[in-house]
Amino acid sequence: MPAERVEPQLKLSEAQWKDRLSAAQYNVLRENGTERPFSGALLNNQGEGVYTCGGCGEPLFSSETKFKSGTGWPSFYDRIEDGSVALVQDASLGVERVEVYCGNCGGHLGHVFNDGPAPTGLRYCMNSDALGFEAD
Repeated sequence: MPAERVEPQLKLSEAQWKDRLSAAQYNVLRENGTERPFSGALLNNQGEGVYTCGGCGEPLFSSETKFKSGTGWPSFYDRIEDGSVALVQDASLGVERVEVYCGNCGGHLGHVFNDGPAPTGLRYCMNSDALGFEAD
């Protein structure tokens, strides 16, 4: 997976982000935090619709690509379209992994791994606190 970091289109000050987001959302989206596994509100959501960025509302993933990974976080095998998310290599914890950010606001969403189902073989492992959901 190549790095695809893009410059965010939506730029707010940290004070504006704190006003806009809950403490849990701020921790994940702006401080690169991770929610506890099996704790997220959207983990077991089975509705049909679009998963959006919890920071800016940008469409990120379709419910058609969501699958049960057993990891404790909402997982998807593909993004909704090219550019909806940006990928960045991260070796800060001594382990190679790829972080996923919103392509619009730059909010941290989670990570992507090469152990997902066909047709992509990818598992976008997202934090519920970083997502919204719009039902069809």
